[in-house]
Amino acid sequence: MSGRLSGAPCTPRACVDPTAPVAAVPRAVLRLMAVAVLVLGGIALSPLGGRIPAGWVGRWCRAIARAAGVRVRISGTAAPTGGLLLVANHISWLDVPLLAAVRPARMLAKSEVRRWPLVGPLAARGGALFIERDRLRALPGTVALLAETLRAGAAVAAFPEGSTWCGRGRGRFHRAVFQAALDAGVPVQPVTIGYRRAGGATSTAPAFVGEDTLAASLWRVVRARGLVAEVAVRPVIPPGSHRDRRALAGAAEPAGAAGPCRTYDAPRAVPPQMRRTVCSERA
Repeated sequence: MSGRLSGAPCTPRACVDPTAPVAAVPRAVLRLMAVAVLVLGGIALSPLGGRIPAGWVGRWCRAIARAAGVRVRISGTAAPTGGLLLVANHISWLDVPLLAAVRPARMLAKSEVRRWPLVGPLAARGGALFIERDRLRALPGTVALLAETLRAGAAVAAFPEGSTWCGRGRGRFHRAVFQAALDAGVPVQPVTIGYRRAGGATSTAPAFVGEDTLAASLWRVVRARGLVAEVAVRPVIPPGSHRDRRALAGAAEPAGAAGPCRTYDAPRAVPPQMRRTVCSERA
């Protein structure tokens, strides 16, 4: 969420590795069915709301990733209780259950998510806070709502980049969501999410970018082999430790400078329209 609309240059054609190893179609179909069963089960149980133990929610979120064929590695300290702003970089739809596995929270989501099959109803029943990103005049009201929710002792999860990136490049954290944490006087819990192949190389297969559809991205994930999701829970940023939202957003960003996708340095003989955009690998 930001005071201006955000977009990443990543696209499936340019950034998603087409040579990644894939699983057989029957196995991918079984994975897809398992994900659907788990999500439907979550929708059925969502009216219970806060009566479901947080530990159960975390295990269910990990189960969704595992059902899709993704191994999950969560490192770092446990998130604190009480009002908390949980923030992470954004690569995939998988980020949502992975972040909820760290601590169940009310998700800040774009209004389009409400219309997604299965995911939309689950998000709505789970207490998601939907925002209309093209109505910038509504931004102060959204910040006020977030601050009120945080003051009430709830956790709110957000992706401050404002858009998904492929996992090799990333965007800056925009500041508006951090104003809510400052106004509410609650800590910020930064989380860094990354996806790798079993051998250790960065994988862009889970990326949900550009003109990608949810169905296409989901199918790509369940067909991938050896995917590992790495979730690093970083130290909590206590309230009052930073003077303004700019400093707080900078402290919450993943280590290292933001890395946008760059234009591939093709030979001059190659026509400009044939050049493609790729993302530079980061350590």
